[in-house]
Amino acid sequence: MSRVRAVRLRRRDADDLVLMTAERVEGENEVIDLTARLLAALFRDEAGGAEILRRVLPDVLPWTRFLPAPAVEEFLASLSETAPAAASLGNLAPVTQLLVEWRHTAEIHADPRLLAALTAPRGNDFGPVPRPKPSAGGFHSDHPLDAEEIDAELAGRFGT
Repeated sequence: MSRVRAVRLRRRDADDLVLMTAERVEGENEVIDLTARLLAALFRDEAGGAEILRRVLPDVLPWTRFLPAPAVEEFLASLSETAPAAASLGNLAPVTQLLVEWRHTAEIHADPRLLAALTAPRGNDFGPVPRPKPSAGGFHSDHPLDAEEIDAELAGRFGT
């Protein structure tokens, strides 16, 4: 194992596993933490670090070309805050989620018809949403669905 970085264990009935030394994992986490902090420092830098990030971002994440300028700013701000926080926890899931959400936003901006459909004004006001009320089993609305209504809805939609 000393010459091999990691071993991938392919499983038929579950996600694959990766086996590596603890030293390797610690080293990778250190690099991730350093990179996240550098990103955050560049974004906060008053000597042009944020401009460098804006300029190289389309090379690193090509889909950001479809984001309008204010959205790019918001994305960079969120990324520069989320990455170091996630790295400090050793959990990169928040960064992954952030990237997925912004990639989907870019997909919407890349498709003019979809963007128009999602940003068109809605003329109908469907009224106030009732506040959930506490109950012994948690929260419920004024009109809870019973099992028969749920079964009928599922049968109608999915033929179950």
